[in-house]
Amino acid sequence: MTTRRTMVVALMIVSIAVGTLGGPPSTQAQDQENYQIGSEDILDITVWNNATLSRTVPVRPDGKISLPLVNDVHAAGLTPMSLRQLLITRFAEFVPTPEVSVIVKEVRSFKVSIIGEIKTPGRYEFRSRTTVLDALAQAGAFTQFASRGRIVVLRPNGNGVQQIPFDYKRVIATRGENENFFLEPGDIIVVP
Repeated sequence: MTTRRTMVVALMIVSIAVGTLGGPPSTQAQDQENYQIGSEDILDITVWNNATLSRTVPVRPDGKISLPLVNDVHAAGLTPMSLRQLLITRFAEFVPTPEVSVIVKEVRSFKVSIIGEIKTPGRYEFRSRTTVLDALAQAGAFTQFASRGRIVVLRPNGNGVQQIPFDYKRVIATRGENENFFLEPGDIIVVP
């Protein structure tokens, strides 16, 4: 009985440590599950027990990666798990029951441009989700001519460009914290 109780306690500790018991997963875990691979990201592709097929590959500007046997595979826009499933299907033609893992080794596709009345305008590369306020902090202080209440985020979408207003004054006010939204790769922050 003591051994069984010890095993149950050990399983509970492991479950809590892994996060399978109680509460929703952390936002960092959700970000990793929902992360979409982008151009210029570096991926570690591992085919278990097959070193000749395993390698580190960059995602090309056309959104594809190149691997032995399967040649070009479209990766941009997929999550690592989706790409894994696609590679398992593609490798199955050549390798019996392939076990594939896809790890994003380096995030290089999250780029945001900041232009206008800001100390250091330019294109900034981020490693994780970033808010408008965080991105503006990277670009330094506003110039004396900046219109802090009329900042706009330009977000390319399928049909054109969406303009999202961002009122800096309201965001830094005590009740404006909910208006500091997350950026997406390719966004352009315009500080008039």
